[in-house]
Amino acid sequence: MLSIIRKGGDVKLGIVITTTKHLDKIIGITHAANAKGHEVTIFAMDEGVKLLGDPKFTQLCELDNVVMSHCSHSAGEQDVDVSGVSKEIVSGSQYNNAMMNNQSDRVIVL
Repeated sequence: MLSIIRKGGDVKLGIVITTTKHLDKIIGITHAANAKGHEVTIFAMDEGVKLLGDPKFTQLCELDNVVMSHCSHSAGEQDVDVSGVSKEIVSGSQYNNAMMNNQSDRVIVL
C-alpha cells in the first residue's frame, strides 16, 4: 500500500520512467496515489519513452492530478514517433525532469 502522506496536505509524487519493464507498477502506483488525492508527475526518458506507444501508459494523463511529460531527445534517440501522443503529455526536456524533482516531495525511479 502506498503511504506517503505528510502533515499539512497532499503529497506531490514524481515518477521517473527509464525503462519499459515496470508498466504494471507505474499504473498501480499512479492509481494508488491518485486515489488518495496526491498529485503525480510522470517523466519518461531513455528507453522509458517507448511506453508512449502503449495506451495503458498514456491514458494515465487523463487522471485527475496527473501530469505527464517526456524527454523529446530520448524519443528521437529511441526512434519513438510521438506525433500521435496526446497533447496532455508534454514533449519536453530534462528541464521537465529537473522541475519535477524540485517540486516533488517523493520521487520514484523505475
